[in-house]
Amino acid sequence: MTLQNLPPQVRLIDVGPRDGLQNEKQPVPAAVKIELVHRLQAAGLKEIEVTSYVSPKWVPQMADNHEVMAGITRQSGVRYSVLTPNLKGFEAALQDKPDEIVVFGAASEAFSQKNINCSIAESIERFAPVVQAALAAGIAVRGAMSCTVGCPYEGDIAPERVAYLAGLMRGIGVQRVDVADTIGVGTPRRVQAAIEATLAHYDIDHISGHFHDTYGQALSNTLAALELGVWNFQSSVAGLGGCPYAKGATGNVATEDVVYLLHGMGIETGIDLDALVDAGQFISEHLGRPSGSRVARALLSKRRG
Repeated sequence: MTLQNLPPQVRLIDVGPRDGLQNEKQPVPAAVKIELVHRLQAAGLKEIEVTSYVSPKWVPQMADNHEVMAGITRQSGVRYSVLTPNLKGFEAALQDKPDEIVVFGAASEAFSQKNINCSIAESIERFAPVVQAALAAGIAVRGAMSCTVGCPYEGDIAPERVAYLAGLMRGIGVQRVDVADTIGVGTPRRVQAAIEATLAHYDIDHISGHFHDTYGQALSNTLAALELGVWNFQSSVAGLGGCPYAKGATGNVATEDVVYLLHGMGIETGIDLDALVDAGQFISEHLGRPSGSRVARALLSKRRG
């Protein structure tokens, strides 16, 4: 492998404030979420997934979405995205002027049924009016494609299922997509197959990688995606998050770990690793547990020296 085949720079989307915190049992105050966003953007993050507009009955942690979005001091050049599961959620989000909305679909029929009680095709059909409304309002649209390599109910997912989902997303106007290993079972070649399947409908500039570290493969999978030219990735500060529908699935890969990998390979991110470690430490202390990032734990230990 030669470094010249890899992208010279990578843009990371930190999903910690939304995907990371949504499953926390203890309520996290809006002020803490706002401070986390401020620390992430101060560290150099140019894309942050802030909150979601879902029923507070299902996801009480995100009930403060308006307060959080209103409380952020926005920085020029930073893209603030939010998850909108339906038209009602989008209409609520519209009041807060996000730069991008995120819709979602699964490459697994069983996961789609268990998660949102409908088929893959039906789920994408439901999102069509949301996407159209967003585009009409001048808001960008990203599609999260979950379970692209494995599913807790179906096992391995064939690349053809990923291509099918990407085609449906393209058909309703989704501008870019995340290839997500939701339960963290992927290995490099399988991840590359899922990305290659997505390339049938999206070019490399409109595909991002989203890897969970359940089996310790997230950084290997990141490198595998880089080898194909992917330069956009989602990660979560301090490794926050998991998947409520996938038993045993641990958090997203830690942003600190991805940044350390990229910087060590000479790939630019525009992120200050020390400031990022501080952001992760801030939220970890609030949650009362150590950071899920190995790099953060190593650097903090070194600082204490």
